[in-house]
Amino acid sequence: MRQVVLDTETTGLEHKNGHRIVEIAAIELSNRQLTRNHFHYYLNPGRDSDEGALQVHGLTTEFLQDKPKFYEISKELLSFISDAELIIHNAPFDVGFLNRELNLINLQTLDSYCSSITDTLKLAKELHPGRRNNLDALCERYSIDNSKRTLHGALLDAELLAEVYLA
Repeated sequence: MRQVVLDTETTGLEHKNGHRIVEIAAIELSNRQLTRNHFHYYLNPGRDSDEGALQVHGLTTEFLQDKPKFYEISKELLSFISDAELIIHNAPFDVGFLNRELNLINLQTLDSYCSSITDTLKLAKELHPGRRNNLDALCERYSIDNSKRTLHGALLDAELLAEVYLA
């Protein structure tokens, strides 16, 4: 069974307000084992990040200005996730942003390309009701070293989530 752990960083919290993806990463699992296959890009969103988002990920407009646009990496992304189960923490957030990006380039929604989408935040809330279930809390709960995580980053967060999911 092929699974892909996916994460994004964005310019803000609301894709409906024109916020865009600035980083995307995906880590492949095969039969519940990490493979060496991964997908990772920083993206030029064509707009500035909100101050709050910038404090979370630290990806400045200057850093992102020479990076590809989403449409330039979309075929590679869709090929990477094709027919896999996607594993995403707080899936409605990332899926909303990805669906908006796909819509802007006249492509089908994310669920058209993958076999299913699993929300690990929903799973964590079912397993640990009434407890904190963000990625840092889950790393602590499952003894996953997240000491390198000073800022959010899609690749690091996808790697940590993969370890948490396997634990």
